[in-house]
Amino acid sequence: MKKRVTSIIASVLGASLLLTACSGDKEKESKAKANNELAAKQSIHLPYIAEIPTMDVTKATDGESMDVMRNVFEGLYTLGEGNKPIPGVAKTYDVSADKKTYTFHLREDAKWSNGTPVTAEDFVFSWQRAVNPETAAEYTFLFFDIKNAKKINSKELSVDELGVKAIDKKTLEVHLEQPIPYFVSLTAFPTFLPINQRYFDEQGKQYGLEANHIIYNGAFKLDNWKHEQSFQLKKNPTYWDAKGVKLDEINFDIVKDKSTEVNLYEAGQIDRVGLTGEFVDKYRNNPDFKERSEVTVQFLRLNQKNEVLKNKYSRLAISEAMNKRGFVDTLLNNGSSPAYGLIPDKFALSPDGKDFRKENGNLVRDDVKIAQENWTKAKQELGKEQVTLELLTSDNTIAKKNVEYLKGELEKNLEGLTVNVKAQPRQQQIKLLLSADYDMGLDGWGPDIADPITFLDLFITDSTYNLDKYSNKEYDDLIHKVKNDLVVDEKAR
Repeated sequence: MKKRVTSIIASVLGASLLLTACSGDKEKESKAKANNELAAKQSIHLPYIAEIPTMDVTKATDGESMDVMRNVFEGLYTLGEGNKPIPGVAKTYDVSADKKTYTFHLREDAKWSNGTPVTAEDFVFSWQRAVNPETAAEYTFLFFDIKNAKKINSKELSVDELGVKAIDKKTLEVHLEQPIPYFVSLTAFPTFLPINQRYFDEQGKQYGLEANHIIYNGAFKLDNWKHEQSFQLKKNPTYWDAKGVKLDEINFDIVKDKSTEVNLYEAGQIDRVGLTGEFVDKYRNNPDFKERSEVTVQFLRLNQKNEVLKNKYSRLAISEAMNKRGFVDTLLNNGSSPAYGLIPDKFALSPDGKDFRKENGNLVRDDVKIAQENWTKAKQELGKEQVTLELLTSDNTIAKKNVEYLKGELEKNLEGLTVNVKAQPRQQQIKLLLSADYDMGLDGWGPDIADPITFLDLFITDSTYNLDKYSNKEYDDLIHKVKNDLVVDEKAR
């Protein structure tokens, strides 16, 4: 299987390096600290890398939208420390002996921001909408373990036959096709968030387009949404745990340039900035410097609709020609590690404590000589001496610097290859990736759940996010086996 991997990893398992300060009146703040008190107004000011593409939980596909959604909406469960599920709207749940029926008991005091109670029907409506083929939701596949979801999505059954039922206003029953060990964690994912049907119908096509065309059931409400400029999250007084929410507001400015972010931080206009490689050494000894680990993978998508990239030797050559260690150490300079496989180090451990990544070894390598040999084979098979490929990325400065590095590596090491960078606003980049209208694309993935399947599922033939158009029956069969025959045998998986 190693030679048949199509999506090539560029970097993995990052560490966010941050400068974090306190905002507000410094004199009052110092007195409050001395008295072990909170400042009168609890607010922070932060940068945001892009416009929020959508606030429709069913249709969101990007991190920018989902990060906001996790603050303004709440699902049955949320993910806490170590990505462990903790109660959200549901205070408890029961599971049947065969592990195929879950009964969630919702909080009596869970409310929407307009005062309407959050009910089991809100989850039924949202989930039915997600699997409805007319909705064309990109994350529909996450529901396929729920009874009848796949048949509904393929138009074999009606949406009211989905295996989810409101027993009463505060009791939700879910029937699965088979036991899923991570199902409770899955309910924390944004596509599983509730939607109040009455409000949704009242808003019509305006739903989710503006802050005042949404109601919220999370800790905050979206406010003052000035598209492409700024937005604000304000404490939601109707949230069931409002007393536990210390911040009154979070103010965000959209800043795509990292130097501008750093300057705003230095001027005291924002309270935190994520540092990229060129700023790390300068601020490493600053008392505000903080380090935070993240499980994310960056990789280069290779669209096999392209004649050149359909060739196995072309894909191998591109993977092997990139100096991943140099990319991580020189360009990122943030504690990230090179990725030599799709599953990050220390992300998934077997029951006996073995690391998934280490057990499976390196699946890709850095070897310019072998890359050049494979590139020669590719050109011979294609009958080409000169090849031009387009490399799609976002238009923020971090992404553009990353792809310029990759462009330089590929053009330097693969004779006859020209790489043209295409930098697009985030929403347009997502649109082009989803429609497979690209050659190569710098992309990334963070885990939806704390299970390797969240990464491995990406490249099965019929996956919504198989944007590379990769197809391998052997791989499909293995993933199917993991998700079905071996689903409750954790060690065998």
